[in-house]
Amino acid sequence: MKRLSILGSTGSIGTQTLSVVRENKDLKVEALAAKSNIDLLEQQAREFKPKLVCVYEKEAAKTLKDRLKDTKIRVAAGMEGLIEAAVIKEADIVVGAVVGMIGIRPTIEAIKAGKDIALANKETLVCAGHLIMPLVKKTGVKLLPVDSEHSAIFQCLHGEEQNKVSRILLTASGGPFRGYTKEMLKNVRPEDALKHPNWSMGAKITIDSSTMVNKGLEVMEARWLFNVPYDKIEVVVQPQSIIHSMVEFEDGGIKAQLGTPDMRLPIAYALFYPDRRPLSGDRLDFSKLSAITLEKPDLEVFEGLKIAYDAGKRGGTAPTVFNAANEFAVSEFLKGRLSYLGIIECIKTALSSVPFTEKPSLKCILDTEEKTYEVLRSCQL
Repeated sequence: MKRLSILGSTGSIGTQTLSVVRENKDLKVEALAAKSNIDLLEQQAREFKPKLVCVYEKEAAKTLKDRLKDTKIRVAAGMEGLIEAAVIKEADIVVGAVVGMIGIRPTIEAIKAGKDIALANKETLVCAGHLIMPLVKKTGVKLLPVDSEHSAIFQCLHGEEQNKVSRILLTASGGPFRGYTKEMLKNVRPEDALKHPNWSMGAKITIDSSTMVNKGLEVMEARWLFNVPYDKIEVVVQPQSIIHSMVEFEDGGIKAQLGTPDMRLPIAYALFYPDRRPLSGDRLDFSKLSAITLEKPDLEVFEGLKIAYDAGKRGGTAPTVFNAANEFAVSEFLKGRLSYLGIIECIKTALSSVPFTEKPSLKCILDTEEKTYEVLRSCQL
């Protein structure tokens, strides 16, 4: 029996993780955590009967506690509750699927508590990879990637520990605006950007995919996960989302992981690693596949990807500023208060305005996030 704590259980990754749990009777949920969606969280709690649920928003936690008073389930709140869910003694593995930098502290505490981590929270490595990876090595826990692309790379590297990697080829769908010019992007509305051609994801990550900022964040993650320099990580646009990523070795041989766009596969691979389990769903039918195409990303139109490389190479607090500025800008765009192209302008403004620290502590990282928000709130965007 493998016991789970799922942080972000009401989001896209969290709900799909619970779908995997339903198909595997030797998985047991010990803790669930969500930001504010107590209606869905209550349903999940009653179905999976964890020992603990956490609601990040404290008033919502009080409401859920009242609703669950007929059960034995404990209800916690806030960052303290998230950390409590992350370190709950009964759990073997923590699925880190919360959105945003609130996921960093619970992940660190879970690693310190000896929990394996199935990681879907990008910010953990983007902003604090220099703190996380030494801690993973020190404690000996497994850090298992859940992102489709990073899982694909992880799968390609399995059994290749003795061989040198020449390049990591990180694939991208290109999003809904592949082939657009900057002029064509001027009048993009939120409802346009939320129409991803291949994947079903949460709103924030869907917008990030459309700007290719998401791919930039994944490049930063890959640098830490696979201990490779940025000049060995190449982004390749693969519009059909059939090739999920590739690895080239020093002899020129390339391994690729292919499959239908289904996030349950990388989730299940992380939960059961190194084993594979039967998984329901569609299978790739090559007889019906007309083409698999590959393209270079347009770094002039999708400037966020280029800026991400620059921020990653600079290191220090630059990735934190990049990430926080994007979070702020996407939120403003979704509320109709910022243009689509304004997202990248926000990132540029923050990177040129927020003080830089070369070797930030966790406190410095979190303070930098707040400083980034302050700078952008004060701007006339």
